[in-house]
Amino acid sequence: MFQIGKTLVSETLIEQDFVCNLSACKGACCVEGEAGAPLTLEEAQWLQRNQSKIEPFLPENGRVALKTHGAFIKIDSGEYETPLVNARECAYTHFEPDGSAHCGIERAHQAGAVDMKKPISCHLYPVRVRDYTEFSAVNYHRWPICDDACTLGAELKVPVYRFVKDALVRKFGQDWYDELCLVAKTHLDQKK
Repeated sequence: MFQIGKTLVSETLIEQDFVCNLSACKGACCVEGEAGAPLTLEEAQWLQRNQSKIEPFLPENGRVALKTHGAFIKIDSGEYETPLVNARECAYTHFEPDGSAHCGIERAHQAGAVDMKKPISCHLYPVRVRDYTEFSAVNYHRWPICDDACTLGAELKVPVYRFVKDALVRKFGQDWYDELCLVAKTHLDQKK
């Protein structure tokens, strides 16, 4: 692990290659799993305020799930996440004609309807951030549905931290990301 400011960063972000391969996985991360996407309180409140602007970019079953469960759910731990459709895909999932899953929030953003691209947990994926009292742990989350992304990343020689650059800058700022790049260079030079 490397310390950057008040974060502890796993070296796996530097060593593991990753580039989403939607043609292979069809956006399975929006569909698979046991829960919705993690949300901050601010994101949950934003989704509630912007639900009507996002709904036109969602299929009927997503709109029904939002009407049934609300724009977000609060789980027993007190944390927030997106609701699911029939305990399956995220309620904000938009499906293309080829069956691939995409983020309806991101579609709304691309159309200029809303000002947030998508929840930060989705934007960061496969990076997961866990906040503690004194620091935040920044880790790579390995999930078999993303094996094709690891293969493509290796072919293109793109490490995780480069693939999620925009999301890391959004979460931690440009100075933090620049320091991560320096740490990565030093780490990789020492491994040679």
